[in-house]
Amino acid sequence: MFDRAPHRVYWELTRACGLACRHCRAAAVATRHPDELTPEESLRLIAQLAAFGDPPPHLILTGGDPLLRPDLFDLIAAARSRGLGVSVAPSATPLLTAEAIQHLTDAGVSAISLSLDGARAATHDAVRQLPGTFERTLAAAHAARAAGLSFQINTLVAEETLDELPAIYLLASRLGAARWSLFFLVEVGRGALLQQISPRACEELMTWLAGLPRQAPPVVTTTEAPFYRRIVKGGHGAGIRDGNGILFISHTGEVHPSGFLPLVAGNVRHDDVVRVYRDSEPFRQLRQPAAFGGRCGRCEYHWQCGGSRARAYAASGDPLAEDPLCVYEPIGVPR
Repeated sequence: MFDRAPHRVYWELTRACGLACRHCRAAAVATRHPDELTPEESLRLIAQLAAFGDPPPHLILTGGDPLLRPDLFDLIAAARSRGLGVSVAPSATPLLTAEAIQHLTDAGVSAISLSLDGARAATHDAVRQLPGTFERTLAAAHAARAAGLSFQINTLVAEETLDELPAIYLLASRLGAARWSLFFLVEVGRGALLQQISPRACEELMTWLAGLPRQAPPVVTTTEAPFYRRIVKGGHGAGIRDGNGILFISHTGEVHPSGFLPLVAGNVRHDDVVRVYRDSEPFRQLRQPAAFGGRCGRCEYHWQCGGSRARAYAASGDPLAEDPLCVYEPIGVPR
C-alpha cells in the first residue's frame, strides 16, 4: 500500500535547539551544524518530494528547532506551491511566540505539534531541562487555538512519565488539541538514558487508551507502538510504520526509514529520494512484514502493525527482529 510513496516525510531541518531534552532522539545541540542542507539543496529536495506524485506525502518540518532555520518560511512556501501539505514541530523556546504562530498560520501550515511530558511544570520542565517550557507550551497552545491553527500534543511514554499520562490527556483535551500523540520510548540519542516501560504496563496502557472517547478530540495516536492497532482492531494509520509510509531525512541529507531507526539508505545530496524510498534494500525489507523475525513475523496483525522496527533494531541490532515491547502471543497468520 505504501510501496510507491510515503504517507509522511519527516525532515530534520536542523539539530540546533535551545532545549536539552532528556529523551531527545537527535541529541540536539545549541548551534547549527555547518553541513546542514543549504537553502538551494533544500529547495531541490522539495522538488524531489513532489515527484512522488498524487497524492503527495505530507511534510513535517522538525529538528532540533525548525524555527532556527532562517529559510524556514521560504521552504514552507516552496512546499505549499508544489502541493505538499506542511506541518511544523517547533520547540518551546522564546522563539515560539504568538507572532511566530500567526506567521506559520498565514504561511499555510496545516498543524503544529507541541510537547507535554508532564501535567505540571515540575515534571515537564525536568524532562525538558529548561525552566519555563511548560508555561511556554501552554501559551503556544492557546495562541494556536486563537489563530485557528490545528495542533497536536506529543507526549513521551517512558517509566518517568507513565503515572502522569491520564492527567496529560485531560490537559490536552482542555487545551483543545486535535490529536494526542504518544511517543513510546526508543533508546536512541539521549533517550538511551531513560527507562522503557514493561511490556505488561504497555499492554495495560494500550487498553486504557482504547477506552478513551473515540469521537471527541483529541484523537489518540501512537508513534513506535503500532500494536495499538491490534487493540483497536485497525485504527488510524493501519500499516504505517518505519520505512512503510514513513520517510525521514536528516539535517545533512541522510535518508532513513524513520527518525528512530538510524539505518542510512542514501543521501539526498547525490541520490534521488523517490528511488531510495521505492527501491533501496532497507526500505524494501521493511515493507515485507511476513519476513520479520519472532512473534512479529508470524502475528496475524503483521500487516496492520508489524511492530516498531526502530525498537527491534535498538534492542537487537536487527531491524527485522520482533518488537520486545509487545506482549502479545500471536495466534498465527491465516494461510
